[in-house]
Amino acid sequence: MDRMEEFLPRVRAYLVGRDWTDVPCMRGRTFEVAPLAQGEYNLNYRISAGGLRLVFRVNIGTQIQRRDQIVYEYRALKLLERSGAAPRPYFVDDSRRRFETGILIMEFLPGAPLDYRRDSAAAAALFARIHQTEVPEADNHLIRETAPLSLIYAECAGLLQRYFESDRADPAIRGYLQDLLRWADAARAAERYYQDDPWLGIVNTEVNSANFIVNRSRATIHLVDWEMPRWGDPSQDLAHFCSPLTTLWKTDFRMRAQDRQDFLDAYRRSIRDRHLRDTLMERVRLREPFVRLRGIAWSA
Repeated sequence: MDRMEEFLPRVRAYLVGRDWTDVPCMRGRTFEVAPLAQGEYNLNYRISAGGLRLVFRVNIGTQIQRRDQIVYEYRALKLLERSGAAPRPYFVDDSRRRFETGILIMEFLPGAPLDYRRDSAAAAALFARIHQTEVPEADNHLIRETAPLSLIYAECAGLLQRYFESDRADPAIRGYLQDLLRWADAARAAERYYQDDPWLGIVNTEVNSANFIVNRSRATIHLVDWEMPRWGDPSQDLAHFCSPLTTLWKTDFRMRAQDRQDFLDAYRRSIRDRHLRDTLMERVRLREPFVRLRGIAWSA
């Protein structure tokens, strides 16, 4: 029995056994449950009653090494609720009484994954909406990128160490990656640019095509996976979106230089802040090699 099937009876029992008086849209309903999608850190089920369809998300791990992973994601969705850029969250339970690492119930968004050839301009406008979402800077729960390049460097060093120590590692590739890591250690001094001229907002950090939901009949686009957002510079998401390590992960598309420029121009047209528009290309230029190194380190 796979994990999705294993948890299915527990999801059904939870829905039947709880009093939903405090969640108006779920009050008095009998839900049907069906597997939706399984990721590395979550199991997702579609629950439906009449015309209401929701996602029941069971957390099974963390990318941010925090015990409150599911609450972290719920609170990020609450920050984005007014933007309309992400699923609307309805309920979170981190009591651990029925599920070891918590559950989240949120809006189900019908649609298809992003198509880079058709949807990049829409994705740029969506990023601009997310990055310009008004969030209380001094009072939000998001992990802060106070040293953004050092943060990526440390993550890459940890990921690559597993490859370096493996007896299955190719010696030539090991040496090349060790050289790359030494380069990154020196190059992260460039993060002073972001520290001296900060432009901070909520960034998703995981923007592969499968994490977008595009509904062509409704002319809508949403970003749906908010496991590890941060309070940081927009260049994080933009560089990640353009990286071939991102586009080739789920598709056969690789951005040409003109595709990248068109995407960034579309983003700039949706930005209200003139200073961000004027400095955007430098912010992305400094971030891109570190984002690509992260993709390589994760794959290794």
